[in-house]
Amino acid sequence: MTLLSKAGRFTLGGRDVSRLGFGAMQLAGPGVFGPPRNRDAAIAVLRAAVEGGVDHIDTSDFYGPHVTNQLIREALAPYPAGLTLVTKIGARRDDKGAWLPAFSREELTKAVHDNLRNLGLDVLEVVNLRSMFSVHGPAEGSLEAPLSVLAELQRQGLVRHIGLSNVTPAQVAEGRRICEIACVQNQYNLAHRGDDALIDELARDGIPFVPFFPLGGFSPLQSSALTGVAARLGATPMQVALAWLLRRAPNILLIPGTSSVAHLRENLAAAELHLPEDAVAALDGIGAA
Repeated sequence: MTLLSKAGRFTLGGRDVSRLGFGAMQLAGPGVFGPPRNRDAAIAVLRAAVEGGVDHIDTSDFYGPHVTNQLIREALAPYPAGLTLVTKIGARRDDKGAWLPAFSREELTKAVHDNLRNLGLDVLEVVNLRSMFSVHGPAEGSLEAPLSVLAELQRQGLVRHIGLSNVTPAQVAEGRRICEIACVQNQYNLAHRGDDALIDELARDGIPFVPFFPLGGFSPLQSSALTGVAARLGATPMQVALAWLLRRAPNILLIPGTSSVAHLRENLAAAELHLPEDAVAALDGIGAA
């Protein structure tokens, strides 16, 4: 038994996974583009994650591009039984690293095959369709056409389960009318609480919500309340932010990322962090500020 047992478990794509997983995005180079600064260190982080009990890794072939998937394959294949790899499609990178929509039938089909090849898999367990109507956050627009393509690839046996990423509640509702949605992955944290109602709705229906940017994104959240709670509990602000998310709802699955084994171990230790009620009240107040 690992310390992650204290994080609890939830069903993702028909599999029972630890609620504290790992996000591979930071293993690519600066700006999630190009190779890592230290390939051996990236390999070590992936192996340490699995050794520490992680059984849910989030990735995409547009990280790098191709970089993180190739690292995962090198580090972990043949994959341990029970390891769930979740990838995403719907975007591509140009030669300067810009993020561009990739919603055509040809682009989506190519993306699934690229993920299969670079991960060394015959079928992808979960594929999230990332909405790209805006690269800065969710924006309204119909996902029917790209989701229908992904559902067709699912019928072909290339994809087992379909999720959504960077989406609005209206897009989640639309997606659920088209196919079964295995998970929703959006930005959400102590200060970014716009999906509160969506999380509760998904929890009632047993659908995982996977927040990214648990500490506010590329510009980490600066909060005296967070800093104060962390200091009082002898923890880091990231550990507190992760512990708060684990407490927020039972269907929340976490995918904190890092390129450091030491930082990885700190993140995993958040599963053991107990937040007393007065700390929770102080943290809840951050989102209401």
